[in-house]
Amino acid sequence: MNAAHIARTAIYAGSFDPPTNGHLDVVRSACRLADRLVIAVGIHPGKTPVFTPEARMEMLREVCGPVAAEEGAILEVITFDNLVVEAARKSGAGLLIRGLRDGTDLDYEMQMAGMNGTMSPDIQTVFLPASPRVRPITATLVRQIAAMGGDVSAFVPPAVLARLKSRFPS
Repeated sequence: MNAAHIARTAIYAGSFDPPTNGHLDVVRSACRLADRLVIAVGIHPGKTPVFTPEARMEMLREVCGPVAAEEGAILEVITFDNLVVEAARKSGAGLLIRGLRDGTDLDYEMQMAGMNGTMSPDIQTVFLPASPRVRPITATLVRQIAAMGGDVSAFVPPAVLARLKSRFPS
């Protein structure tokens, strides 16, 4: 990085319970836009996740680290329990990455981008469309299928699949 280049930091926030191939797809695209990508694992007191925040962070480092390295980006994984714009500000991110699967996502994400933009006009929301092969994947459906003993190997990286199998032995 030369002196004329200003490092661009992006934040990609979510629950990542579990990390899916859809998340990985967004991470790959985000690493092409940013020099540094901060993946922020949200902790919500009202939710009972399948995996602890630490386990989700470990899986994200394991599956996203090589992707970031391949794209030439620095990867950091953190947790947050406040507003995503606060996590972005704290991590020095000027870009807020959001993945889009379909029009339903777009409607919701446009509302969120408007609210976040009002609270933090200096943080720009960037929408990244999911690749066609990962568009139907949601972490919620992956959790439900895994809990019922279904095969989720097409939807998650192998390291995540191993964790799901140990969490939900069939």
